[in-house]
Amino acid sequence: GAVIGYSLGTAAPMLFLYNFGPKIRKEFPKGLTLTEFIKKRFGTRILKISLILILFYLTIFLIAEVTAIAYLLNFISQVPLWLTAGVTLIICLLYILRGGFKLSIITDKYQFSFIVVIILMSLLLILGNLDLTSYEVIKKNSPNLIDKNYLPNYTAGLTFFIAVAATNLFHQGNWQRVFSAKNNSTLKTSLIYSAIIIFFIVFWMGYSGLISYSLNSKVAPDLAFFDLILNEKNSFIVIAILVLAMSLTLSTIDTLINAISSLIIVNGNEINKRLSGKDIKNKTNLIILLLSILVFVLASKGFSILYLFLLADLLCCAAVVTIFYGFFNKKINSTLATYSIGCGLLFGLLFFPSQNFQSSILVGNLISIDNFSNFFKTNLLFISFAASLIMPFIMILIYSFRNSFK
Repeated sequence: GAVIGYSLGTAAPMLFLYNFGPKIRKEFPKGLTLTEFIKKRFGTRILKISLILILFYLTIFLIAEVTAIAYLLNFISQVPLWLTAGVTLIICLLYILRGGFKLSIITDKYQFSFIVVIILMSLLLILGNLDLTSYEVIKKNSPNLIDKNYLPNYTAGLTFFIAVAATNLFHQGNWQRVFSAKNNSTLKTSLIYSAIIIFFIVFWMGYSGLISYSLNSKVAPDLAFFDLILNEKNSFIVIAILVLAMSLTLSTIDTLINAISSLIIVNGNEINKRLSGKDIKNKTNLIILLLSILVFVLASKGFSILYLFLLADLLCCAAVVTIFYGFFNKKINSTLATYSIGCGLLFGLLFFPSQNFQSSILVGNLISIDNFSNFFKTNLLFISFAASLIMPFIMILIYSFRNSFK
């Protein structure tokens, strides 16, 4: 359930953009960011809130990517985390700060080719080395993971679908590609193919994790896929995996850096009045360099950023209904948008679990955990995301209902 939910969640934004992208392109034929539309529709206040949420999410994403590649090389050959983090960032910055978005698109083409070839190889390698079929391995050793009566399968799937789908709608890297498409036909075709490819790649990576866990329940979750692949310590396989990992990482990092850079260039004056003028590009590059130092330090420490990732997802979830529904419902003004986003954040954070995922601000702190059912106690993450998504919608409906009687 979690694997399917995550796969659908990563593919869903492409399908949303299939319908919504051409409309925004028509409204902003020379547009660069989603925030331009947010500013026009809701005003400066909501723009600033959106910028904070988007930049926080993109920064966490960047730290996650660099940490992941550092962990992998440390797992394969005990390379220090700081060395991998530093080299990866330097390589990426060398071509991105100079070449920008156009170079990112060019390099993505080659990186994607490596990714497809090695993913197909991994299918043959993993499935070909199992004594039983993959499904039988999971059914034998971890039957609850595929049990249709196991509730966490559904709640985990829904949680990841909500979190990933909502957050990726705010991903500036996706919007850059929407605006840069040659025409609407090219855009729509690309989004359909992307949704299909994304679904199958994420599904396979997640499914391989189920296989890996079924063979070794003590496997590190971040390295489950690689633990399966690198089991034989074959030099050719190790090199192929390193190429895959670097292709995935560099492809994502350059997209993230470009996304952050474009947001600062387009909306920098909303953050700080000095972030404008003719030298905005140089100022932005300096900010990217400073941000890269922060990313390097945190990635070198090897912190688990899953919790921060989930928090960033929650913040975006609290805004997604208001922002995107507001494009169609003209009755949602700046004041209502502010209150509805605030309402989503409030209720989402009240249920958002602590780092041990056993309690939250409301459950176990403000109110004794004994007053809640077992479903609440064991599904805090799902409830927090559901609340952050549903409460803004309820607030907008109540406002609309009240106004209809005035």
